Amino acid sequence: MHWAMKYWLVKSEPSAYSWRDFEKDEGTYWDGVRNYQARNNLAAMAKGDRVLFYHSVSEKAVVGIAEVVRESYQDPSSNDERWLAVDLKPVSALANPVTLAQIKAEAGLEGMALLRQSRLSVAPLSAAEFKTIVRLGSPRR
Repeated sequence: MHWAMKYWLVKSEPSAYSWRDFEKDEGTYWDGVRNYQARNNLAAMAKGDRVLFYHSVSEKAVVGIAEVVRESYQDPSSNDERWLAVDLKPVSALANPVTLAQIKAEAGLEGMALLRQSRLSVAPLSAAEFKTIVRLGSPRR
């Protein structure tokens, strides 16, 4: 961990790439981001930052915690150098997925980028938001 750890949330459709796939692969590069704000968030990620893994579309729930293991580089799925990827590895599944409904109902989470900019695929979190969601999901060891 580094002294100025930041926190993030990334979204994936479980039918495209699920937490189970991520754990089986023991990590992956996070690619395919084609939104400038999300790309800028990838660029701001640092090795050791913590990342919540969110299943979008069908489940709409945070299902696990990941860690940034390689900082941004050119997205291998694009020839355009403007698009970036980072490498992530799984840290811990959440024992209880934290649903979007729970997040909306939890005091202190109303300002989350997930709620304000629901289409953003890579979003920043405050330390308090991260800790609240982890507490709600009580990660298993």
